[in-house]
Amino acid sequence: MGTSSADFSVLVLASDLGIDARPFLENREKEIEEQENWHDCPQDLSSDEDFSDLELLQFFRIQGLDKSGNRVFRIVGKYFPAPVVSAERLKRYIVHKLSSELPEGPFSIVYMHSTVQKEDNSPGITILRWIYEDLPSDFKDRLQFVYFVHPGLRSRLVIATLGRFFLSGGLYWKIKYVSRLQYLWDDVKKDDIEIPEFVKSHDDILEHRPLTDYGIEPDPLRLAEVPAMGYSFGRYEERWTAKHDMS
Repeated sequence: MGTSSADFSVLVLASDLGIDARPFLENREKEIEEQENWHDCPQDLSSDEDFSDLELLQFFRIQGLDKSGNRVFRIVGKYFPAPVVSAERLKRYIVHKLSSELPEGPFSIVYMHSTVQKEDNSPGITILRWIYEDLPSDFKDRLQFVYFVHPGLRSRLVIATLGRFFLSGGLYWKIKYVSRLQYLWDDVKKDDIEIPEFVKSHDDILEHRPLTDYGIEPDPLRLAEVPAMGYSFGRYEERWTAKHDMS
């Protein structure tokens, strides 16, 4: 008869010694259950994690009120270093900020998308959806508006086409596009929120080149900034002429 390769143990208890076997069996069952469910521990809610490096970037700060009286979390997309911050750590940081700094009551988000580059500053819509869906329901219920400043054509198209599928209905209908800073002041108290200088400069550019809002760039390759190539072309022309004369 073959023997099984699985590990097993036998605990023999003498009945006449009057020993209650239940503590032994209960401890063993508890140990097995803990081994099977170790992955369910909320490791991402560690309260002693050091976020000082992310705090220095100041891309996620509580600042001011909107005109409905809601607290405002200001997010500056350009300040977020997406390639070096994992999705897990970003989620832990957001939960930490909401839990430790947000007062009771409703709140709103002002997200500044000015000059954001997809490769450098965007964690991606899938990760943002995952973070939002994992937030405690209390935070999701208290979120009133997401003011999306300088969205750009691509962002509008992505959210309009995929947003209904990737974002929960509650979040999708809370997004409010703000193409210019002057329109933000209709909903947010101007003196309560700090606007970075590069956001103001980008706003001025959009004001003077409104077609940029629709993805139409008057000088998309920035050819006006390229130095003249006359000298290099002249040298090439001389070499070509000399070669032609020799032939």
